[in-house]
Amino acid sequence: MLIPRHKTPDLNLPLLGGGRFDLANPGTERGTVITFYRGLHCPVCATYLKELERLTPEFAKRGVGTLALSTDTEERTQAMADKIEAKSLRLAHGLSLEKAREWGLYISTSRGKTSIGIEEPALFAEPGLFLVNADQTLYYMSVQTMPFVRPHFSELLAALDFAIDKNYPARGEYTGAV
Repeated sequence: MLIPRHKTPDLNLPLLGGGRFDLANPGTERGTVITFYRGLHCPVCATYLKELERLTPEFAKRGVGTLALSTDTEERTQAMADKIEAKSLRLAHGLSLEKAREWGLYISTSRGKTSIGIEEPALFAEPGLFLVNADQTLYYMSVQTMPFVRPHFSELLAALDFAIDKNYPARGEYTGAV
């Protein structure tokens, strides 16, 4: 289980367009918003990532980078990037199912073609949204079992503004007896 204020699992994956994303060296002042999405087959994901693409410059103004990734291949990730017209949002590909589990993501099995006519992979990770500090400690997370009802990026921006202004710590860190 991931614990706020504790180090997250490592994440080092190839990026579309070349290079790699390494969470140990995010290259940002305050960290990274990491959005795990289901894959090209998910129309909800495309809408969600389009919003993150739109707000990526706002996160950057606050010293926070953005990254979207899935278990999709490079080709399917490129198709998603084209679909959402990604220009600012970094997209990584090739997340292993083992690494997805390390991050606490749920795994689903294929149900064939989706409503948009794209075949689901045999196994894939369900969505998760994480804000990881520049020192690779967990600040915020939301993990889901379904593609629906995801946290809004605009609300995350507002929360980030509050956290920066008030020096508000990550919560949920207690692991002792209850």
